[in-house]
Amino acid sequence: MKVLLIEDDVSIFELIGERLAQWNIQVIGPEDFQHIMVTFKEEEPQLVIIDIQLPAFDGFHWCREIRAISNVPILFLSSRDHPMDMIMAMQMGADDFVQKPFHTEVLIAKVQALLRRAYNYQEAQQSDIEKWNGAEIHYDRAIVHFKDQKIELTKNELFILKVLVKAKGQIVSRDELMRKLWDDERFVNDNTLTVNVNRLRQRLEDIGLINVIMTKKGLGYLAVDA
Repeated sequence: MKVLLIEDDVSIFELIGERLAQWNIQVIGPEDFQHIMVTFKEEEPQLVIIDIQLPAFDGFHWCREIRAISNVPILFLSSRDHPMDMIMAMQMGADDFVQKPFHTEVLIAKVQALLRRAYNYQEAQQSDIEKWNGAEIHYDRAIVHFKDQKIELTKNELFILKVLVKAKGQIVSRDELMRKLWDDERFVNDNTLTVNVNRLRQRLEDIGLINVIMTKKGLGYLAVDA
């Protein structure tokens, strides 16, 4: 596995590189912080870790650039602790957020969970099409078609949608979703799940799938036939 670490603090870069190398994960960095997409396209990493505060352009900029061409898992790593930073990161398509200073064990657990979820899940999922509310969900390509429109989902969005649709008509609790999604909920900020579900719901509404994912206050979420 190869991870692109977009971090300008050399000591943090080296620390993460050494720790992930112990798990046979190669860490690479950009040679030029103004042309990060060149490195991304050339190296084709399986995961990207981005700091928010960077030379030239911030991490949000590079997250947008990557998401425009790829669904690769993205993890933000930042000393900024304002809730809006996490919300912005998730809304732009990030999969997780770790605040500095961090425990390396937590970071490694999150990296492993993202890689396992993105690639083991991708290998295991069937190349079938599920029909739901007149839409076609292509699990192998992370695409939802509805009428003459389509959207591409991130790994988190696809995973959440599949869990909810497979349990159609039944309430899936937040705790169950977090356990399925992040493997170990101790490492999850509760707000992250809310942001991911809201983003998925908005993506579906953008192509005309309205009120197909319901929130049951105090209970969880429900995929319905509209």
